[in-house]
Amino acid sequence: MDAASHEAWPITRLAKVSGVSEAHFARSFRDAFGLPPHRYLLTRRIERATALLRDTDLPIIDIALQTGWNSLGTFGRTFRDITGESPTAVRERVQAMPQQRAPVPGCYLSAAERPGLTIAVSEKRRREAQASNGATHHEESK
Repeated sequence: MDAASHEAWPITRLAKVSGVSEAHFARSFRDAFGLPPHRYLLTRRIERATALLRDTDLPIIDIALQTGWNSLGTFGRTFRDITGESPTAVRERVQAMPQQRAPVPGCYLSAAERPGLTIAVSEKRRREAQASNGATHHEESK
């Protein structure tokens, strides 16, 4: 999955490659990595997209396609949900910073910049919607 995070990796494919049942694979993967396979893959895709935004001048649509998304809208929405910033904002912020990085191995940089995807993106959206609706409801009741 790490070497080809741009590819589709459904549980059926992963389980087949591993030679185990889908349920066993999903449980074992979560036990080993602390995340379900889908969230792990999203983390890797966002990590790779962030590196491309930082290190290249590729158009955002090309970055989206290279990192496994078929839709610029889905890429942008998911990227923002996970990182808290749009791809354009990340690119602008990173390019505005001085690029004088100490010689640090890429794996350490990737780990430091890895998004913390501990809950599903849909769950995060649901919680944010409830929080904003709760604030609106609370304000209306005053």
